[in-house]
Amino acid sequence: MKTACFNFITVVTLFTGFAVQSMAQTKVIAHRGAWKNTGAPQNSIASLQQAIKLGCYGSEFDVHMTADSALVVNHDHTLQGVNLETAPVADINALKLSNGESLPTLESYLKAGLKQKKTRLILEIKASKVSKEHSLALATKCVQAVKAQKGRKLVDYISFDYDVCKKVKELDPSANVAYLNGDKAPDLLAADDLYGLDYHQSVMKKNENWIQEAHQKKLTVNVWTVNDPEMMAWLLERKADFITTDEPEKLLELTK
Repeated sequence: MKTACFNFITVVTLFTGFAVQSMAQTKVIAHRGAWKNTGAPQNSIASLQQAIKLGCYGSEFDVHMTADSALVVNHDHTLQGVNLETAPVADINALKLSNGESLPTLESYLKAGLKQKKTRLILEIKASKVSKEHSLALATKCVQAVKAQKGRKLVDYISFDYDVCKKVKELDPSANVAYLNGDKAPDLLAADDLYGLDYHQSVMKKNENWIQEAHQKKLTVNVWTVNDPEMMAWLLERKADFITTDEPEKLLELTK
């Protein structure tokens, strides 16, 4: 009886450990940094530092190219009425975020992020509203900037523009590149040697089989922007590799 009881406890312990290990495989990415519950502006160096402090696997941020080819970090194409793609960087440097920070340049953002080695920098190359050429030029400059800062081991790339994704792989075949737009099946991404798919939660709900298909193709699965605990749990159960969220604190609690 003691032997049978011991064996049962051993099996339960192993199963429980496996379950915890499986859940822990899903990693937390802070969407535009950790800003919602910290008061830091989105995409600021302060929000990046908050994501690092929380211990997030990654912190996502967005990059645009100015009229004079400078690289700046912001989500929208405009800030305080200034178009980031058509204005010179001198005009943009005069803008201040709500905490008094200047709008970060990609160089300053990378320098801040690369002071540590645990939280990955998830660089979104924004699809240009000016032209396809502008998008591809931005991609080229982003890869050059990351190489110049010796950040290749800590930076991943994402974009809604599939040509941009392929351009990054052309420039740096070792780069981790994921596609955002949600209109391509895993087999195509695998054929083009991308790192993974990074799709909106509504896309993954409609195409639940893509999680398993992606994993079969050795692709990673990231899902955005997931703030609802029920959806977080749904993705954890299905072993999404990453979840991008405005609520990293909440998701970190679920993945403990």
